[in-house]
Amino acid sequence: MRKISSLQEEIETWNSISTKTKDLLDLAKTGDESFRVELLQEINQLKQKLDSLELTTLLSGPYDKGNALLSINAGAGGTDAQDWAVMLMRMYLRWAEKNKYSSEVINKSDGEEAGIKSITILIEGSYAYGYLRAEKGVHRLVRLSPFDAAHRRHTSFVQVEVLPEVAAEDPSIIIKPDDLLIDIYKSSGAGGQNVQKNATAIRITHRPTGIVVSCQNERSQLQNKENAIKVLRGRLYELKLSEHEKQISKFRGEYQKAEWGNQIRSYILHPYRMVKDHRTEYETGNIDAVLDGDINALIETYLQSKNRKK
Repeated sequence: MRKISSLQEEIETWNSISTKTKDLLDLAKTGDESFRVELLQEINQLKQKLDSLELTTLLSGPYDKGNALLSINAGAGGTDAQDWAVMLMRMYLRWAEKNKYSSEVINKSDGEEAGIKSITILIEGSYAYGYLRAEKGVHRLVRLSPFDAAHRRHTSFVQVEVLPEVAAEDPSIIIKPDDLLIDIYKSSGAGGQNVQKNATAIRITHRPTGIVVSCQNERSQLQNKENAIKVLRGRLYELKLSEHEKQISKFRGEYQKAEWGNQIRSYILHPYRMVKDHRTEYETGNIDAVLDGDINALIETYLQSKNRKK
């Protein structure tokens, strides 16, 4: 039923565009100059809509249309990296807001001095995973450190992981209860009224793969477990996909590990201001807009570049 509903929505979208195009053609054929300004505005809006739909044709993966689980993990750089993780968290939350996606924090671990060590966010909306998977990889920040008394330049790294919210009924992902080791513990909080008095945080270890996921954001133990299972399903799917890509790479020779040092993008705040995507060579000097969530150009350029390589 979900597939039927999705296809119906897609058909209705194209039928609407077809009808709009015919109406605009009929209006243009009248030759009435009083409609020129309105006609040009309508044509530009239609072109923007078509450009957006053209981009979605590049998102043909089995879960590209669905929700995404976005994980941000501070890496090398100490407190600066944890602060950089917060900056990226804000960037993606603003991006979600601007693109009419809803967001929910599933798990969060605060840093000792500032920032966060890690966070997992569920981004819900059409094509959320398809777009956000372009962000998977290492993000590098270069700036004058606000945590250095000498105010020296520091380089920080954050790993961004993007997983699909895999449907529970997907037959390709099988989770056996006997394969799970579940630990229950008290959530860590900021203190005061936020401290959890009951053990509600969940840590799940998948014995066959060694994958460990945790969730402590909800006050309900059951809700934390459900969210942890969502993340586990996403990581099992990613593992399956990775193994498939490794097999293909034997023929392609294109497989590359996502590890520290292989940053996909650099954000330079000093000695100059620039954001550069190393996969596409796309760059922009408007770093403030990027950090405020305006990353569609970076995402679209990457998707178009990947399609050309195919």
